[in-house]
Amino acid sequence: MLKALRFSGWPLLAGVLIALLIIQRYPQWVGLPSLDVNLQQAPQTTSVQQGPVSYADAVVIAAPAVVNLYTTKVINKPNHPLFEDPQFRRFFGDNSPKQKRMESSLGSGVIMSPEGYILTNNHVTTGADQIVVALKDGRETLARVIGSDPETDLAVLKIDLKTLPSITIGRSDNIRIGDVALAIGNPFGVGQTVTMGIIS
Repeated sequence: MLKALRFSGWPLLAGVLIALLIIQRYPQWVGLPSLDVNLQQAPQTTSVQQGPVSYADAVVIAAPAVVNLYTTKVINKPNHPLFEDPQFRRFFGDNSPKQKRMESSLGSGVIMSPEGYILTNNHVTTGADQIVVALKDGRETLARVIGSDPETDLAVLKIDLKTLPSITIGRSDNIRIGDVALAIGNPFGVGQTVTMGIIS
């Protein structure tokens, strides 16, 4: 019996495999529905829409209203890391000698109106003792915080300078996913940079 299975097993297995291949290729021969896939191809057009080669004109209009922010704050730090240990402070008390250090950070903002109101990030101005605003035309001045909202990470500053450039606000209801957006800022204090992204 085992010898007969060995002798007839291979042709039987080959026949089953060939039958499966035929059923897969021609399912209608055995009454199965056809597996045709209909793909739609876009019609060929002769005109291709392209974006502008340069965004320099938009940058020239918007860049003067973008300001650089330099914030400083004084923080009290212990002279030695050992003074930060809770067990050490529990034993010796909180009268450990502290050293005052100046901490600075960088950020960007946008002049929203000629009156000198600037919109920026709240995390840039939080706890700052001094906020210096540097304009693209080289002028610098101190700013004061008018209001802030940590939830949305927004803050409003005010500066007092004459003839301030201000940004023109676009209509957000016309923005579509896939539109190009430009960002002008001052990362790492190297001066104004322009980057491009897509609204998603």
